[in-house]
Amino acid sequence: MSTIVRPAVSLIVLMTLITGGVYPLVVTGVAQTVFPDQANGSLVYDDQDKVRGSELIAQSFTGEEWFHPRPSAGAFATVSSGASNLAPSNPALATRVADDAAKETVEGQGPVPLNLLTTSGSGLDPHLSPAAADYQVTRVATARHLSRETVQRLVSENTYNPLIGPPVVNVLALNQSLSELPTAKQ
Repeated sequence: MSTIVRPAVSLIVLMTLITGGVYPLVVTGVAQTVFPDQANGSLVYDDQDKVRGSELIAQSFTGEEWFHPRPSAGAFATVSSGASNLAPSNPALATRVADDAAKETVEGQGPVPLNLLTTSGSGLDPHLSPAAADYQVTRVATARHLSRETVQRLVSENTYNPLIGPPVVNVLALNQSLSELPTAKQ
């Protein structure tokens, strides 16, 4: 009996040490060495080294002077992230989209871009399409008493072209750039 139990227990202890101790330590060490920013959450700092958020998680911005992110079914909380799972035929979805469209509509600019009306799968997507950011330029420029060109330049500077997929604008990075303007109203 001990000829069967002893190797089994030894193997369990060995595999526990490897998979529960050695492997996580090696992966963490490599990640901290090779990709320290990503391994620590891709945090965004302000000029006083205070953490303002993460490049990977959207945040709620309200007010006319800020660029607004996509809506979130979980109020941007990582614990309750996820889509609303409302079907297209659900009246609650139609009501929410209509309410969001009314809030985001800018007179004379046509229909609100879909990015500003629909949630992402996780509800935490920090990116907008350049068209959705461009749609908000006039509102933000007016609220901050800035020229439209200045705000448009910030959108262009904060537009990223990923290796795969369409160009995107990170709303947190864009709003942080906006807040760093010397003439920006705080």
